[in-house]
Amino acid sequence: MTASPLYSAADFRRRALLQNGFQVETAWAEHGDHLINPEAHDYVQALKLKDAAVLVPVVDDGDEARVILTQRTAKLKKHSGQIAFPGGGIDPEDASPEMAALREAEEEIGLDRAHVEVVGRLPHYLSFTGFRITPVLSIVQPGFSLTLNPDEVDEVFEVPLSWLMEPSHHERGSRPWAGADRYYYVMPYEGRNIWGITASIIRTIYERLYA
Repeated sequence: MTASPLYSAADFRRRALLQNGFQVETAWAEHGDHLINPEAHDYVQALKLKDAAVLVPVVDDGDEARVILTQRTAKLKKHSGQIAFPGGGIDPEDASPEMAALREAEEEIGLDRAHVEVVGRLPHYLSFTGFRITPVLSIVQPGFSLTLNPDEVDEVFEVPLSWLMEPSHHERGSRPWAGADRYYYVMPYEGRNIWGITASIIRTIYERLYA
């Protein structure tokens, strides 16, 4: 059988399924910006963390899959104005992080879960702002339409998976936090600045699936 093109949704699915079960729950410290900030591990683990989930929506667009990202509104209390995956807090009625991520994507951008196939998880991301985030990997089939919630999202756009998985695009920045410099990934794309949690999740996708 001929292999799927490297950055197709079919190959993303294959890679996601292969990594499932390999320290997905406990490997948070080994990836993304946690890997480049080892001195901050004790600090972030000592925080009272709220569980959250985000959906990583990879659109099946032939040989060149694309990833849906949002621009959060400036009026939100946390991570306002930033580039983000659709997602939010896990509610008591959510049966799993997957269900929370699907619900949040419907509420924020109107992405009907009937178009979404969940294919795996990444390790948790422990944020300095008090969240334990489960990134939920998914394939989105064409034919969907989006309706943005103006209270949460200003804009939605897509980035080629191949661009996001190019390590030369994974720049590093730093800023003071809790008495020390904290390092983070930043990925400038067509006038937008993908950084922080979102960039770290993208970097983790690269490290686990493509590196």
